[in-house]
Amino acid sequence: MALVVETTTIGPNDASKDSLNDWIWTYQEEPHRTRRHQIIKAHPEVTKLCGPEPLTKYVVLGVTSLQIGCAYLLRSTPIFSWPFFLTAYIVGATANQNTFLAIHEISHNLAFRSAYANRLFAIFANLPIGLPYSAAFRPYHLTHHKALGVDGLDTDLPTKFEAIFLDSVLGKAFFCTFQILFYALRPMMVLTLPFTGLHFLNLVVQLGFDAILVWSCGWNSFAYLIMSSFLAGSLHPCAGHFIAEHYVFEKPVNPSPKNAVSGEAVPVETYSYYGCLNFFTYNVGLHNEHHDFPAIPWTRLPKLREIASEFYEPLPTHTSWSWVIWQFIWDSDVSLWSRVKREQQLKSGKMVEADWTKEELEGEADTTGDKKKA
Repeated sequence: MALVVETTTIGPNDASKDSLNDWIWTYQEEPHRTRRHQIIKAHPEVTKLCGPEPLTKYVVLGVTSLQIGCAYLLRSTPIFSWPFFLTAYIVGATANQNTFLAIHEISHNLAFRSAYANRLFAIFANLPIGLPYSAAFRPYHLTHHKALGVDGLDTDLPTKFEAIFLDSVLGKAFFCTFQILFYALRPMMVLTLPFTGLHFLNLVVQLGFDAILVWSCGWNSFAYLIMSSFLAGSLHPCAGHFIAEHYVFEKPVNPSPKNAVSGEAVPVETYSYYGCLNFFTYNVGLHNEHHDFPAIPWTRLPKLREIASEFYEPLPTHTSWSWVIWQFIWDSDVSLWSRVKREQQLKSGKMVEADWTKEELEGEADTTGDKKKA
């Protein structure tokens, strides 16, 4: 069964083609919390799927070893050569995209039962990326879950500056090529979070690892890790998930002013993908399932979909992440404007906030909450 929520969309009053150049606004809560309660009511057994996945730590260890091994083998290979680039694109980018999503899993406390063990393991998983990332990613990502689509809180949303200046085929191609940089820099410009001891530890461990790598293998090995990270978030098939997850690919209908009242249903704002690339990406393609139950690990998301199939089968899906990138660039009806947004104050009068405690920021508290609530 599909969830339908009341919404309003925005655009200039003349309803011309330019009216599509604005966000899709809704004044209702994000749909995942509602669907989670509906699924638990219909299938209470899904709560047994929550909890850490022991396999995650072994996959992380294997991928980290692979990347360090490749960095070592390429220590004498010229950076501007086909063997170096193809290894970085085919092996390195796929491996580092896997690492990004391992950190995503770990941020939900799904590798170990101890929150602190998850924080330390995320710092270890960070090593092949080349730059400190895990400590900063976690609070921003969990805010994305707490405040999906909320203007000023969800840093997964493009800024108005991005949407205006990249609103063309070339602009969208630029965004897709350098989207890893947008995702790295945008959060600091939208929502400022305090620098904690965990951030400092992440920084020190990463810089120490990089220094040892350069000292023992040379700069080419370090360049391999950096190039792998860049390509992982560029024009790479696995990078399609960044766009596929929350950009609206349904064609907008009858846009209306932001403050108007509309009875139309908001387009689905989260899309799932069930293709083979999930094998390399911790099943992140099952994205509706993940947002509905962030405390269910990657290995059990297919089981969730199987149990609650009547909730997921009616939802629109993507069949190819590569096609998502191509369509995003070339389809004039899809752009950085194609995101559902909500203000912090909902129609009910409730304020959406990302209330972080010191314990949550330091990683000492379980912030998924789903298992306890379930």
